[in-house]
Amino acid sequence: MSYHFENLRLEKGMYGRSGTSFAKTLEELDPSEGYRGTPLEGLDAFQRQLKRFGIHVKGADSDPVEKFFHTTESSVLFPEFVSRVVRQGLEEGGILPDITATVTKFDGMDYRSIASIPTEEEKKLLQVAEGAAIPETSVRTQENLVKLQKRGRMLVASYEAIRFQRLDLFSVTLRQIGAYIGKMHLQDAIKVLLEGDGNENPAEAVSHSGALSYDALLEFWNKFDPFAMNTLLVGGDTMLELLRLKEFQNPLTGLNFQGTGTLSTPLGAKLLRTSAMPAGTLIGLDKRYALEQVIGGEVMVEYDKLIDRQLERAAITSISGFAKLFTGASKAMKLGAGVQG
Repeated sequence: MSYHFENLRLEKGMYGRSGTSFAKTLEELDPSEGYRGTPLEGLDAFQRQLKRFGIHVKGADSDPVEKFFHTTESSVLFPEFVSRVVRQGLEEGGILPDITATVTKFDGMDYRSIASIPTEEEKKLLQVAEGAAIPETSVRTQENLVKLQKRGRMLVASYEAIRFQRLDLFSVTLRQIGAYIGKMHLQDAIKVLLEGDGNENPAEAVSHSGALSYDALLEFWNKFDPFAMNTLLVGGDTMLELLRLKEFQNPLTGLNFQGTGTLSTPLGAKLLRTSAMPAGTLIGLDKRYALEQVIGGEVMVEYDKLIDRQLERAAITSISGFAKLFTGASKAMKLGAGVQG
């Protein structure tokens, strides 16, 4: 039985199309819906093309990199393979999903988020008498644009150096590139949480002199009403201080960490450690309301260079930015020094 995917014509022009990606173009030409009830059900259009050319990308029996370049058409698949594996590394093990309330995909560079900043009067829980006006919540667009940052890494390798390397091994390097780009996006997110997104909305900073104490954490937690401090973001130095507090030395916390790999605090907040945090700083946030991530399209690769086997200086990039949704949903504690403002 012959399938449509076996006769699809692949060409370099399928990349770089405005408003779409190579994967979406493939899917439009070869819809997955047409394979329901067949042995190919569960594969997307790209995976069907790998099957067409007999390219195995995973496991001990994965093919060498040069398998992609056996024909002109199969070489067109290589940039999409690189993009997918880099994206996998970007998403695996990253903590961005744990600190963002929502993700917005936006094809462009000029993005304006929304804001709803209630007045003290609006925060009051007032009863609405029969026939009276219902209290309003004003939603408006932010004055300043969200700054989208291009983050990336240059792939520096000759084709001759990698052509015989197994794709499974080559994927490890690509995932590491993705993890590096993800950490750069995380640094951007932390900067926005602390300094604001350009709309006069920096985090309220609480100073604490001396060693970190549980009482200081309680006072910090108490400042979040009407939000809930359900996430704590710390660096390695602050993490050690926290774990030395007797209130954190709970056998159940250790048992939970062994089972799930996540640490919780006695206050119920999820504890996240990252080297992207500045030293002596702790960020508390209500993950549901604090931050919006804006993604400018897919992971981008220089497809023309990769298809032509010019890997010496091939850029891999990802565009992302962050907007604060509710200013009061994130606050910072500065340890060991006074805070201005």
